[in-house]
Amino acid sequence: MLHKQYYIEQEKVDRLVSRKNQKSSFYNGIYDRYEYPVLTRDFAPVHWRYDLDQEANPYFMERLGINAVMNSGAVCLNGKYYLVVRVEGNDRKSFFAVAESDTGIDGFHFWDYPVVLPDTCPEETNVYDMRLTQHEDGWIYGVFCSESKDKENPDLSAAVAAAGIVRTKDLKTWERLDNLRTLRSPQQRNVVLHPEFVDGKYAFYTRPMDGFIETGSGGGIGFGLCEDIRHGVIDEEKIISRRIYHTLTEAKNGAGAPPIKGKKYWIHIAHGVRATAAGLRYVLYVFGTDLKDPAKVIAEPSGVFLVPLGDERVGDVSNVVFTNGAAVGKNGDVYIYYASCDTRMHVASTTIDRLEEYLQATPEDPQRSADCVRQRCELIQRNMEILKVTIQG
Repeated sequence: MLHKQYYIEQEKVDRLVSRKNQKSSFYNGIYDRYEYPVLTRDFAPVHWRYDLDQEANPYFMERLGINAVMNSGAVCLNGKYYLVVRVEGNDRKSFFAVAESDTGIDGFHFWDYPVVLPDTCPEETNVYDMRLTQHEDGWIYGVFCSESKDKENPDLSAAVAAAGIVRTKDLKTWERLDNLRTLRSPQQRNVVLHPEFVDGKYAFYTRPMDGFIETGSGGGIGFGLCEDIRHGVIDEEKIISRRIYHTLTEAKNGAGAPPIKGKKYWIHIAHGVRATAAGLRYVLYVFGTDLKDPAKVIAEPSGVFLVPLGDERVGDVSNVVFTNGAAVGKNGDVYIYYASCDTRMHVASTTIDRLEEYLQATPEDPQRSADCVRQRCELIQRNMEILKVTIQG
């Protein structure tokens, strides 16, 4: 017999899972936002958190709590949407878990068990932020941050970040490959695998770093090739999306979801970071690369693509949005999954056509206030002419 509180807690989870999401009143013509998060810590199954044995747990106390769910890889398979979610326990350790939905905007529910990765790295302390890539070689690859203690640094918070790689066919059985080695970069985070071969090789978007947090001499989002993904080694990294002074990428930037193939561009949704008096602010931005040469940036719209709004600004790490997953559904629908404040998961919906129009028609950042105001005045002048003709007509 189960404790009576079990049924109360389970009903809370069921109510969240069955809740219908709806578009919010937000409008910019580029994407739609939604009223509710698609996942929070309260979606975690009761049997993940409580010992259901009444003798062992007579007061029905939570034994293994969940602090946050965030930073999810995403994929659409057989008409369903799957997130490989970063789940952070109360012990601060992260693990991965699969949540699925029929709609992509609501109804997400976790599988009975979290993902159990092959434990091949004894020095590895934490894993998080998996990007899922459906590659043309037939595998679904997961590239994630593999974090270990920096044993050469006495600072207890000093860590080493590497890009871990796994692959699967069904999101259930995972094969662990060697961590990616970048010969000219000491550390790596925010690494993304390109969905297609480039010159017959596996292509990665990297983020060269001197340290665990600080990018140091790392110039932005890199691009590199490797021959054998089972034992991946990248010699040379070419910076394709640079950090720029007084922009949203001033402090650092990193690849987000694996690029989406459109009719004109590879569509990249990335994050940019700048320092503020209130700490680091993470936002999303978009750029496009050439379909035949994904290392060649050919479209760079000005400014932010998505920022935290309202309740999204409050959480464990305030004023942050982060994405590492987007899923393409039928008819070119795109669902962008983003976390707010390292706390919960949201979705924004758009289409490939809208994203390509955004890339093509949004002007670039001229990078000086005087030029930015001229740019805006030109838009205003054109609009005033249209309004004049329309009103007089």
